[in-house]
Amino acid sequence: MNALGRHLLLELFDCDSDAINNLETVKAVLIEAARRAQATIVDIVFHEFNPFGISGVVVIAESHLSIHTWPEYRYAAVDIFSCGDVLQPEVAATYLVEQFAAERTAVVDVQRGMFLNSAVPIVNKSPVAVS
Repeated sequence: MNALGRHLLLELFDCDSDAINNLETVKAVLIEAARRAQATIVDIVFHEFNPFGISGVVVIAESHLSIHTWPEYRYAAVDIFSCGDVLQPEVAATYLVEQFAAERTAVVDVQRGMFLNSAVPIVNKSPVAVS
């Protein structure tokens, strides 16, 4: 069986609430996580909620990294979805855990686009051509 992509669902518990409630910090950390994972950044969109909480996405040629924070619960939900064999999602996940000082984490690693008996060989490659 081959997969088109890999999707890490990262739960960060008992985070530094100040860090996950600061728009510039959350944005900078997610961008740096993408860079450290060897991703190709395409676009960046973040939104700060009132009175607290941040949602954002770093769109990458290989797919995306997204985050939703609940500072009042010291919790952040992160998705790292990647296609291709260059991206290192574990590197991004480790960096996020460190930067947000998560005391407890949970990770689900999902293979996306699993095909059985495909007539066409499926290679885990980026959907966007990068030169």
